[in-house]
Amino acid sequence: MLFFIAFFLVHFAVDPPQSYPVWRTWMTSFSVSIATAGFFAALLAHAWVGLRDVILDYIHPMVFRVCLLVLLGFALTAVGAWIVRILWMSHG
Repeated sequence: MLFFIAFFLVHFAVDPPQSYPVWRTWMTSFSVSIATAGFFAALLAHAWVGLRDVILDYIHPMVFRVCLLVLLGFALTAVGAWIVRILWMSHG
């Protein structure tokens, strides 16, 4: 995730896009789309691990813990599907 953020910051500092079509063309290139998908996969996995640990540490009744973990899993899966849809639609 740090490499992705550093790459974007350096790219925009060295060669900022001059217009929306230039930025869109760059964002929809295959390599940037793959890097973006990898970044969001790592971000969602990081969110899962962090929030799961918070839930396991602070929610003691098992019923609430399981319900919250299931809701978190569904929410992160939905966000992941939404990101994939955005990346897929940008190519079409």
